[in-house]
Amino acid sequence: MAAGRTEAQDHPPENGFTPLENPVPRLLPHIDGTVLPSLGGFGKHQKQLVVLTWIPALFIGFSQFSDYFLLAQPNGTCVQPLANDSNWTVGSPPVTVTGGGHALQVKGNGTEEGYGDNSVFMLCSCKEWRLELQTGLSQNVVTKWNLVCDSAWKVHIAKFSMLVGSIFGYLVMGVMADWFGRHPVLILSVLFMLVFGLSVAFSVNVTMFSTLRFFEGFCLAGLALSLYVLRIELCLPGWRFSMTMVASFLMVGGQLLMPGVAALCRNWPDRDDWQVLQIVIISPFVLMLPYVWIFPESLRWLLATQHYRRSKAMMLHIAKKNQVDMTTEPSGVLAELEQELHKKPQRTCIVKMMSTRNLWKNIVVLCVNSLTGYGIHHCFARSMMDPEAQPTALCHADYYTMAGIAVATCLALCPMVGLMGRRGGLLTFMIITALASLLQLGLLNLIGKYSLRHDIVLRDSLNRKFSVAFSIIGMFSSHAVSTLSIFFCAEITPTVIRGGGLGLVLASAGFGMLTAPIMELHNQKGYFLHHVIFACCTLLCIICLLLLPEPRGQPLPESLADGETFTRQTLLHPGEQHLLLAKTDRDYSRVHDTPLHLSATGGATVAAATALAAVPASYSLATGGEVIGNCAIANGV
Repeated sequence: MAAGRTEAQDHPPENGFTPLENPVPRLLPHIDGTVLPSLGGFGKHQKQLVVLTWIPALFIGFSQFSDYFLLAQPNGTCVQPLANDSNWTVGSPPVTVTGGGHALQVKGNGTEEGYGDNSVFMLCSCKEWRLELQTGLSQNVVTKWNLVCDSAWKVHIAKFSMLVGSIFGYLVMGVMADWFGRHPVLILSVLFMLVFGLSVAFSVNVTMFSTLRFFEGFCLAGLALSLYVLRIELCLPGWRFSMTMVASFLMVGGQLLMPGVAALCRNWPDRDDWQVLQIVIISPFVLMLPYVWIFPESLRWLLATQHYRRSKAMMLHIAKKNQVDMTTEPSGVLAELEQELHKKPQRTCIVKMMSTRNLWKNIVVLCVNSLTGYGIHHCFARSMMDPEAQPTALCHADYYTMAGIAVATCLALCPMVGLMGRRGGLLTFMIITALASLLQLGLLNLIGKYSLRHDIVLRDSLNRKFSVAFSIIGMFSSHAVSTLSIFFCAEITPTVIRGGGLGLVLASAGFGMLTAPIMELHNQKGYFLHHVIFACCTLLCIICLLLLPEPRGQPLPESLADGETFTRQTLLHPGEQHLLLAKTDRDYSRVHDTPLHLSATGGATVAAATALAAVPASYSLATGGEVIGNCAIANGV
């Protein structure tokens, strides 16, 4: 991008006018090219701060996947039915309800019924339950307040509250990060995360639990967003992606360690298991309280918003940490900074993105990609689950499968993005997602319709194997699409609105994740249509991805004008474009000698000939002379 800007400045203006004097190029706006290299580049100070952004990623992974344990559906056994229920006898065996990610399945006397049958009504009129969890805890929120049967919808509301809070948190905290800075949002999020997170453990009912989870998700979103932005803005172009992927690995590590943490919180004497688990996953955020003093504001944001006095003190501090002598630095950055100290800070809101020509389109495309990636990920996860598996195997196998797919995705992203770039990697994974989705929706129906019509058992077994295979491939590629879309947005959004732009993409991801509890609330009704809609969205995203630029190796844009310079590369090489625009061998020297009325006559004659070519031959022979004559008379010949 820097090279493109230099070439644009070297060419003369298209209107033919040249400036009276060449202005001296400013150094402060070129942070990646001038400011950071003069301070030691990606030195010791920047590396220490990046490590400090990695540590909370593990704790964020704990919080994001806590729903799988706090709100897991238990297996329920009715041990004492209502006394006035005539369908029960004294010697009847207890009827068991198997929970999980699916709708409730009633198992009694070897039969399984649906959720709306009479047996379920009989079961839900039970007086006393014996609920049993298979997720490592002996008690969670569902078993604490008996959220089964008529109260089962409250579990989905509790899941909604965390995701909806995250969506609002991304939007609000993103704007605040652009207006007040990254550091205040980080500290504010940590403080309120501790307050609301610990308060969740002392909820007295499910309403209080859901309300506090909303604010916990709000603060968790602000914490994740501010750390992501700070990490990006600390790095030079060659380090951005690798530093971000390390944080992604740590978040996946939190997902993998979460079952072990839940097992350690089992059977505590004074507290319920779920309360101990909530305290354990929130308490490590206390380690972030010293960030108030040891973690500075983003230098990139200070320079982009013209906080030059604070920038000067921070630049001297960074140079001292990196052991760089600023008194002899030849670039002249400090000298230019001294001349700009009188300027007042200027902040920018994300709303000004709408006044741009290209930037808002790029962010909208990435929002749709993020929404589609997370939305269709649930479709693949739902297809992968085996409804005939035992509850214990179902829970643990599917959870570790999803975590393993996330690890494989992070491992595959590193070489793919290194070889193909951001846009090429994103396009490749989106194509794989679309193919997996379309094959899962269409190929399995073709197998059942045109082959193996007589062998039903073999057909069902083959369909199941193909469905699991396509689901694993789809989960792998959709997770890569979501991860890369978020990173892509952080690179192409200018510093002055990077928090708001990244908040929009992360909020879109939250809407995609929100489809999972919505489908569960409706007992998976409309699941096929849900999958078809997201499959169509993948095809739309493939087309829109071709419009995105390639930010690999380019400096981060600082202002809205810099963001507009990120445009899609043309298909033709600049040298080939020059050949297309080269002059031909035709001689146009006598064109100036042609009278004006003859030029008009020639134009009219050509127009008449074109009109004659568009009509049938027989009609043109009869009227061609008349049309040409009328045209000539109209032009005064």
